[in-house]
Amino acid sequence: MPADYNGTWEMESNENFEGYMVALGIDFATRKIANHLKQTKEIIQEGNHFKTKTVSTFRNYELNYTIGEEFEEHTKGLDNRVVKTLVTWDGDKLICVQKGEKKNRGWKHWIEGDRLHLELTCEDQVCHQVFKKK
Repeated sequence: MPADYNGTWEMESNENFEGYMVALGIDFATRKIANHLKQTKEIIQEGNHFKTKTVSTFRNYELNYTIGEEFEEHTKGLDNRVVKTLVTWDGDKLICVQKGEKKNRGWKHWIEGDRLHLELTCEDQVCHQVFKKK
């Protein structure tokens, strides 16, 4: 069994979130608010099925998926697009590819000690977020 992602994770750092949001086409006002938020991730992992919730004072986002099964994701509350999403294991890393109108879109999750890392990519922008297990 790959890594255990279960738990509540609180954001510690958020590098280049502004650049990532610009690449997604998110408007100026929303970027300014979102850039100052501390997010909390709640992850429930049951085998290869994940229920995730990203919570902040501004907006919440839920994503449920099964590893290896492509699905249609509606990024409502983020950039409001519809993408084809596929999450797979690469060792202990979760790798997500999102196919849609933006190139090189997706994310990677991995755990180091009591830290959850999230690397978000869109076009030529990379955002690296780190969360500490609560």
